[in-house]
Amino acid sequence: MRTSGKRIIVIGELNVDVIASGLSQVPRLGHEILASDFQLSLGSASAIFACGVAKLGNEVTFVSTVGRDQFGDFCLAELTRAGISNQHVMRERNLRTGVTVSLSTIRDRALVTFPGAIAAVGPHLLKRSFFATHDHLHMTSYFLQTGLKTSFAKIFADAKKHGITTSFDPNSDPSQTWNAEDLKAVLEHTDVLFVNKAESLKLARSRSIKSALRVLSALVPCSVVKLGAEGAIAIDNTGITSASAFKVAVKDTTGAGDSFDAGFVSSYIRGNRLDDCLRTANACGALSTLQAGGTESQPNTKELKKFLKANKPL
Repeated sequence: MRTSGKRIIVIGELNVDVIASGLSQVPRLGHEILASDFQLSLGSASAIFACGVAKLGNEVTFVSTVGRDQFGDFCLAELTRAGISNQHVMRERNLRTGVTVSLSTIRDRALVTFPGAIAAVGPHLLKRSFFATHDHLHMTSYFLQTGLKTSFAKIFADAKKHGITTSFDPNSDPSQTWNAEDLKAVLEHTDVLFVNKAESLKLARSRSIKSALRVLSALVPCSVVKLGAEGAIAIDNTGITSASAFKVAVKDTTGAGDSFDAGFVSSYIRGNRLDDCLRTANACGALSTLQAGGTESQPNTKELKKFLKANKPL
């Protein structure tokens, strides 16, 4: 794996995660259960990706909006701690920073989100010079970012016009409709698409992962399906490639998929093969689960190399 850093721009939502992890059972209304740990952490799929890819030696620009409140202060401080410039994160006095409450068991998690300033992230934040000075664009949370949703396609098209690569993780659709036509304009300018198993089947209107991958390959040069504890599978012009997961002592799965994306993109933009990208992504996703919160145990380049050398996939 080459280690020269790339310049990556992330445009998206920014909020805090309030995480209760180690729940012994799934929460139910009217019942109280205990958590083994609790943490306030930098949240949002966009920010967790940004921190993960920055820790892997890349220069990251983050574009977003937060409120002028304590949670907004926390977000900016965490970006700075991760080595990410916050100069393009706007503060809005009349808005509150978004919050996601994450209730996590070993196997899965439930999320409750107050969008707050997330809806204020819009195309007015973008500058023409952004794409001319970066190598890659990553965007996520398509359905959550109501203020930016209609601009995704144009943003991706502009990025491609400037010759930079792009990656897109739409994340879950609350309506569960997964209208491919709505996403098609974005996918036309996407180099790498990230989805999980359920999302791939719904987006491709398929009954199996491999058939879904073949459908998606007609839309995007590289499609990646994240399978959690089963690893990942992807397709590009070399065909379908799968990679097993790594066995680790999972504490919290918050943001593991975004850390996976960060590992894959960091490897992909350096020209590595698909199997290498998947192996790196699986390692980054696994390591991110060792502590509560999406960013606390993301690896740097040295830690990633050490882990890959000492551990083999299942």
